[in-house]
Amino acid sequence: MQLMLSYFVIPAIALLTASLGGFLTSSSVNTWYATIAKPAWTPPGSFIGAVWTVLYILAAASALIVWNTFPRNDRFWWIIGLFLVNAALNVLWSYVFFGRHWIGTAIFEAVLLGLSVLALMLLTWTQSKTASLLLLPYLLWVSFATYLTYSVWALNK
Repeated sequence: MQLMLSYFVIPAIALLTASLGGFLTSSSVNTWYATIAKPAWTPPGSFIGAVWTVLYILAAASALIVWNTFPRNDRFWWIIGLFLVNAALNVLWSYVFFGRHWIGTAIFEAVLLGLSVLALMLLTWTQSKTASLLLLPYLLWVSFATYLTYSVWALNK
């Protein structure tokens, strides 16, 4: 029963994270965000949304591997907690950037988000290289998004 429940709960958490982030983003993407300066290489919103969809699926798959194969010890619970912190940081970035328009703060928040992904990769590597590598596109995208956030800040400060 525990195995079956995880296949519902973990994707539901990923969907909730995506939905909250999407809601916070949509609140100002066509108003405030449309009016600020952005670098010419900023991807279109539809591409960004598609990338995030893939990343949420990969992160959920990684979390499922951890939940269903890792031994239940202190390390396991630290990793599960870090997945939840990562989800919160993911939503928080949307709130800070799109909800509050605190671009400078969003840079630091994005760095924390990236560090949480890197920590997840490192913590899962010894037990499951697959779980770890599923997070690599997430780390690469957050690194890109952090640089994009910095670039937007530099153009609008």
